[in-house]
Amino acid sequence: MIVVTVGSLQVPLVRTDGENTHDARGRHPGVAVRDDAMTSDAGRARTGDVDARVAQVYREEWARIVAGLTRRCGDLGLAEEMAAEAFASAVERWPAEGVPPNPGGWITTTAYRKAIDRLRRESSRDAKQREALMLHDPEPPEPTGAIDDDRLRLLFTCCHPALSLEGRVALTLRVVAGLTVEEIARAFLMQESAVRQRITRAKSKIKTAQIPYQVPAPEDLRVRIDGVLAVLYLVFNEGYFASGSETPAIRTELTTEAIRLTRLVRELLPDDAEVAGILALMLLSEARSPARITADGELVRLDEQDRGLWNRELIDEGLSLLDRLRGSAPGRYTLLAQINAVHAAAVDAEHTDWQRIVELYEQLERVDPSPVVTLGRAVAIAERDSPQQAMVIVESLRDELADFHGLHVTRAELLRAAGRPADAVDAYDRAISLASNDAEIAHLTRRRDALGHTPNGESR
Repeated sequence: MIVVTVGSLQVPLVRTDGENTHDARGRHPGVAVRDDAMTSDAGRARTGDVDARVAQVYREEWARIVAGLTRRCGDLGLAEEMAAEAFASAVERWPAEGVPPNPGGWITTTAYRKAIDRLRRESSRDAKQREALMLHDPEPPEPTGAIDDDRLRLLFTCCHPALSLEGRVALTLRVVAGLTVEEIARAFLMQESAVRQRITRAKSKIKTAQIPYQVPAPEDLRVRIDGVLAVLYLVFNEGYFASGSETPAIRTELTTEAIRLTRLVRELLPDDAEVAGILALMLLSEARSPARITADGELVRLDEQDRGLWNRELIDEGLSLLDRLRGSAPGRYTLLAQINAVHAAAVDAEHTDWQRIVELYEQLERVDPSPVVTLGRAVAIAERDSPQQAMVIVESLRDELADFHGLHVTRAELLRAAGRPADAVDAYDRAISLASNDAEIAHLTRRRDALGHTPNGESR
């Protein structure tokens, strides 16, 4: 795999056939070498501006470009590869030629032409058939509605049950959300090589099993939806609480895309309670984004947020969705949305109904038991009852969640509230070492330093 670095963004170039993608001089085929003039100060500045523009187009257009190419050529691996090569061409050509008026259209056209050229070089009958399909595309180039949306088709293909769950998640995050392998590996505490293997296996399975590039038939939708919702929520969370240093603390392009795709899924299943529940959860969470980060880039705790900055339109929409679900048995996402709704309904942190939140976490433990859910209940108990009562629960989770930074954040705050600053500093240190979000690291560092104690208990 080759990686073209565009500012802080890495665009991977993956060859599905395993062949070398560089020529004898180490250049990518068909990509011009930047002129020596680009090494001047003006050239470097221009290159930096172009790289930033390419990074923006990548984040905003990647999924649409890959989805459209997949529809036209019928090969996800080829579509992704040609899209990546087109972005590499942009990195090389735009500094000298200028950014085109329609950058996304330029990338799409370039990728399309590269795909045609590749298929023409191949002699197999399948390649000829795909070339004919691309040259005489029977479908309209633009989506005609929710069900015909190319990105939604791509989503269902990436989440097909024939693929392993791990493969679905990795492939969707890479192909639909546009995350790099490095970002996916960080998000799931995995080696990059393992993530690459999952993506490669998933694409190979799609090809060998001839998984169709389409939205499932109505009778199959309900069977397929759970896996899709899990992936969408993971994409949303990566945007809501982004991983990686020098990465924006909130990646609105991911949260926006996750919400957009979830809305489309809801159009497909308007009566599905969990689809409405996850959409409500995303909307209620996204509504707090304007208040979550300070001007200096530090995370703001929920109880310290300026609630006047919360997006009331998103809150009202989320609450309206939940109102329509009254009387139905709540699932995981609906319960999480209801917890967020309690916070949204409180005029300030002091008026939060913690008794209701504890009850909702108890329901969630019955519906979807996990150590992280129990940790959430412990936080609510700390607010309703006392830090000491919550600490008993948290301590019981230390082995299971030893490498989960959220456990150590919770311990630090509980120890702080219980008047044990030296122990709290140790917990903050552990949480900071495991955290991957710069805004949270800044917040935890300030909270730790404010205690004025070193890890061995001495005053600073």
